[in-house]
Amino acid sequence: MAAVWRASADPAPPPVAGEVVVRIAYVSVDPGMRGWITPKRSYMPPVQPGEVMRAFGIGEVIESAADGLAAGDWVTGFTGVQSVATLPAAMLRKIDVSQIAPQLYLSGLGMTGYTAYFGMTDIGQPAAGQTAVVSAAAGAVGSVAAQVARLSGARVIGIAGGAEKCAYLLDALGLDAAIDYRAGDIAAQLAAAAPGGIDVYFDNVGGEILDAVLGQINRHGRVVLCGGISQYGDMDSVTGPANYLQLIAQSATMRGFTMRDYLHRIPEAFMALAGWHAAGEIVFREHVLEGLDRFPEAFAMLFSGANQGKLLIKV
Repeated sequence: MAAVWRASADPAPPPVAGEVVVRIAYVSVDPGMRGWITPKRSYMPPVQPGEVMRAFGIGEVIESAADGLAAGDWVTGFTGVQSVATLPAAMLRKIDVSQIAPQLYLSGLGMTGYTAYFGMTDIGQPAAGQTAVVSAAAGAVGSVAAQVARLSGARVIGIAGGAEKCAYLLDALGLDAAIDYRAGDIAAQLAAAAPGGIDVYFDNVGGEILDAVLGQINRHGRVVLCGGISQYGDMDSVTGPANYLQLIAQSATMRGFTMRDYLHRIPEAFMALAGWHAAGEIVFREHVLEGLDRFPEAFAMLFSGANQGKLLIKV
């Protein structure tokens, strides 16, 4: 990908009316990038070969030709994988970095956290006495989603790859159980961890894990489709759930979403997540690489599972 969709350190052109020049400090590296370079119908048009790779970023305004933003202000939005950019001010959101570390606006207090919050609270709707399962639970979105479910009073089971990540789910995130998908027989592990079945499933993976969960979904259970990283390696041959008939048998629901559905409610998510974080009730973790030249390495880490938490590039 790096040879075709590029990271840029090119100089930025001067701003025209309504634009600002931003010196970018951090860039987010996300699994959704795989879909953004795939020429298939999606929620956003694909990035074309030769263009700067689309990415969320945060940075400082260094020149402004727009009302409401001045040099020295910090902003977040789609900045691209680049060190400096001239961007429409209307596409950016001003942020306060005086009390909050800038990188958190790309982690738990950014689109990552908002995605987890709305997917879990609005669609999953876990409640005390119920069981919620989250796949890729040690990852950026999954870790926040799992903690939001825990705060609802539900019993939460996280699925991750390897003993180290499973220990993180139990020790740092306070989940009730952790399943290592690399240890084999996911269905048997789920049955042991959730003998009463599963009420909410927050899916970041798809594939065989989704099928295993559907086999144990409870009556009126909710499946939240946030991602399908197991399928991103071959977008032309995506495999759907073989166990979908359980949705009928259990009167369960399966719903996909993106943050496009919730942009108007971002302040709600920010206030909730920031409050929990300040009170020590929720933790965020970032995995930071330095230098735009490491973008290909960072992108590959997403699919090998090598990153620990939200993957960022410090520009």
